Amino acid sequence: SSHEYKLNFRKSKELCLSYIQDAMLQKQWKRAAEFLTFYVESLEKDFSREHVNPSEMIWRIGTEILCHHSCSSMKEFNSFTEQMKTLAVKRYLKVCLEHAFHLLCNGLTNEAYQNLSLAESWRFGEQTAIQNKEMKLIQAYRGLLDYYSWSKQKNILLKQCQDGFEDFSVEQEMHSCFRKAAMNLKEIIKVPGVWDLFVKCYVDLLEFYGDHNEARQVLNEYAYNSRFPANPNAHVYLYESLKRHGEPKKSLISVLKILHDIVPSHELMMDFNTMLQKSKKRKKRQLGLEVIFAALDYAGWKQNVKAWSCLARQVKQIVTSEKHLDWIKQEWNSRKDWWPAFHFSRYLAKRNWQENENLSYEKALVAGILLGKECKYFKYVSHQGCKTRARRFRVLKKFVNKHNLVYLRISG
Repeated sequence: SSHEYKLNFRKSKELCLSYIQDAMLQKQWKRAAEFLTFYVESLEKDFSREHVNPSEMIWRIGTEILCHHSCSSMKEFNSFTEQMKTLAVKRYLKVCLEHAFHLLCNGLTNEAYQNLSLAESWRFGEQTAIQNKEMKLIQAYRGLLDYYSWSKQKNILLKQCQDGFEDFSVEQEMHSCFRKAAMNLKEIIKVPGVWDLFVKCYVDLLEFYGDHNEARQVLNEYAYNSRFPANPNAHVYLYESLKRHGEPKKSLISVLKILHDIVPSHELMMDFNTMLQKSKKRKKRQLGLEVIFAALDYAGWKQNVKAWSCLARQVKQIVTSEKHLDWIKQEWNSRKDWWPAFHFSRYLAKRNWQENENLSYEKALVAGILLGKECKYFKYVSHQGCKTRARRFRVLKKFVNKHNLVYLRISG
């Protein structure tokens, strides 16, 4: 019957897709290509309405196979992509973008630029308005390639200036690329989203031509506009720009405070801690202690000698002065249940001692203050250090023993 035929046909089509998937997962690209051929032929007899359009399925699977097939060539990939562009106009711009990416990955920059230029001039009735977002991406990536051309011309011009001569045509070409790149990059970063690469390139263009106010405005908008998603890199770019132009520490601290709230494990937290510790304000120094404790909560910082050195120095200053012990207690209360196993086990003491003596010294000081002189980490490291007759380890042991009552006050 007609119903039975459609049912069997659907099952065989799904089975074919599962074979394709299995072949791709096992990187059997030739086998996957053969099954895809059968699948395409079967679609000619398919009158069902699938949720995923068959043309999209063919495009995505076919592209993956051609990217990995040992016998595929750029000519075949280009031919396949052109067929996909005409197969369904709803995905025309997406296919163009993917085509451009593939060309770029193969070093064909000029071909990618031409592809994007043709896509930008594409018009197809109402589809043009529907695919407005894709069109903006097409323009943005073309702007990115214009920036790439501008950068090449700039380097040529700078080299010519060093050699004592100047080619006016190179300068003209550079300015032409700047205008085209700036126009497209400026438009895309108005749209709420994550546009890190585009923002960096646009700011580079503006700063090269001395438009620092516009560059600062772009970075501020990217970092603080509530319509944009939370993005740590936006604050990193703003901080780097402020630092590059010698802005006051107050502005730098303000930016890094937000970055700390978003990503407390960011590498710039070392800079943040240093600036806070140099401050004369008590609240900022307390925040500095909080920042370094928070960074060391993350596994990526466990072996960071500089971070442990900062924490050891700050803890030692507080203990010696016997002021602000409540700062340490406040930070330690939320960590005393898991930091001992995370940072101060006997296993880690042995490993740190073997791999990095400086790291083990800094950690031993912190461990001795936070967990007392009976701490396994402190006892192992101080014992090993005294065996080597290193004076600083004897001083370390003496310091921790002298201030052992601090441990009792911190631990409550």
